[in-house]
Amino acid sequence: MKRALLVMNPHAGQRRANRFLPEIIGIFNAAGYEVTAYMTACQGDASRIVRERGEFADQIVCIGGDGTLNECVSGILQAGLRCPIGYIPAGTTNDFAASLKLPTGIVQAAQVAANGEPVPCDAGRFANRFFSYVASFGAFSRTSYTTSQNVKNVLGHVAYVLEGIQELSQIRKIHLRFELDDGVVEDDFIFGAICNSTSVGGILTLDPKQVDMGDGLFELLLVRSPRDLAELAEGIRALKTQSYNCAMLTFRPTSRLQIYADPDMPWTLDGEREQGHAAIAVENLHHAIRIIRGKDAL
Repeated sequence: MKRALLVMNPHAGQRRANRFLPEIIGIFNAAGYEVTAYMTACQGDASRIVRERGEFADQIVCIGGDGTLNECVSGILQAGLRCPIGYIPAGTTNDFAASLKLPTGIVQAAQVAANGEPVPCDAGRFANRFFSYVASFGAFSRTSYTTSQNVKNVLGHVAYVLEGIQELSQIRKIHLRFELDDGVVEDDFIFGAICNSTSVGGILTLDPKQVDMGDGLFELLLVRSPRDLAELAEGIRALKTQSYNCAMLTFRPTSRLQIYADPDMPWTLDGEREQGHAAIAVENLHHAIRIIRGKDAL
């Protein structure tokens, strides 16, 4: 019998997955798995459980949001494991699940995790931490994860944040230098994201034709600080239409970066806060993890 290590955040997404736990275990039992289930109690628990128990499992099943998935992925990479991850998205944003086209329903996602096929995906290393799909900074990194889903659904894309800014003085510009595979980008920016995803924060959607989650490359998206309201409007239009050949935007693929930034500027890794650093090495870890997807999505 195969063994599944189920790691669940019981507080994720207003606890919406909790009532389905018996059904989830039954789905895995029917698929030939013996299930061991752990509930996380605090930050870092998921990583610890995976590090300590993952070697005995044929599959890690993560139930929670992007932060819980980040911890499970980190535990797998820290322990050097190769077992696949079945992801049952139960958080508020679920960016990574949206990029993978996983079902939004708990029971449907459990069926995919129990019966789907593992697909290799890239992960990222940010200084001494790992991330699943995005490292971001700036104007709407935090806002995108604290805004209600109803507001996101009505306004769509990251433009809702920019459109809420009444004066340029409200935008905090940040000077950064990025050394990429093929050059250097240095300027004042109001937002940046190092992505391996088509969805960031539940509001910024990248063109899926330009994002391959297993090609060994990140997509670097930077929004330059606008000089006037006309440039701000140009940036809004470009983000809404996914037109990246805009003077306000930088959109470049890269496998690694060396970043120089204000050490007091915080970052966001998969929706969770990361302290600032003066110098940061970021590396794409090609095919470092395997995520189980539905056979019809392959």
